[in-house]
Amino acid sequence: MKTTVLGLVACAALAVALRPAPAQPEQPKGEALPDFPMIDAKNNKQAPLHPDKKSIIAEVATVAGKAKVVRVGIVTEVCLREGPLEQFLCKKGTKEHEAVLRVDMDAELVHLAIIAADGKSGTPTGFIDKNEQPKHTPATGSKVNVSVHYKKDGKLHTHAAQEWIWDTKKKAPIAHQWVFAGSVYIKNPDNPNAKPYYGANSGDIISISNFPYSTLEFPVPISKDEAQLTYEAKTDKIPPLTSKVWMLLEVPAK
Repeated sequence: MKTTVLGLVACAALAVALRPAPAQPEQPKGEALPDFPMIDAKNNKQAPLHPDKKSIIAEVATVAGKAKVVRVGIVTEVCLREGPLEQFLCKKGTKEHEAVLRVDMDAELVHLAIIAADGKSGTPTGFIDKNEQPKHTPATGSKVNVSVHYKKDGKLHTHAAQEWIWDTKKKAPIAHQWVFAGSVYIKNPDNPNAKPYYGANSGDIISISNFPYSTLEFPVPISKDEAQLTYEAKTDKIPPLTSKVWMLLEVPAK
């Protein structure tokens, strides 16, 4: 029986198809969520602020005889460990390619949690004046301390979120503090009675560069290009992808 060239090609193709696939490198397993960290164990009260009673937790203390939310914790997940950054926190399914953390919830819930912690919303960055001319107007709103609480290499860590954002020019963590810009509520022109869309759901929950829909942002001019060239994830400090992290929000006393 003669073996045709076509037959040889078919046999070779079959051999390749049946060859076992090369072993893929094992991906690091994400760290589990640690217990919610209390500022003061004497407060001894955690109030859930989310329907599932675990995604957003408020620490409540008695101040001057009244119950007060002193800090809010939100469950997030690591979605990026290396590369340039424009966001710190985004909504799942939006800007994971440029944010360290993502959250699987309506971004408006982050807004409401900051209000619960006595934050006062201001305005996002402005880009034009009333005459439609280019003009940068810094974001306004209550200052908000953002920190992260997580496990890495078997150890607990708690520090300012800025330590995960590396300024490549200054060779140091980014130095700015976020303010509660409050994003914007966008009405549906086709259905004025519908619930307005909360702008930060597009991905801009806690921003590094200036965006018109950010919930939290820096009150300084940082363009998208500048952010891409200057700020990157501090890989050695960030736990593996999919690690669960408490993002802690606190409005400092004036």
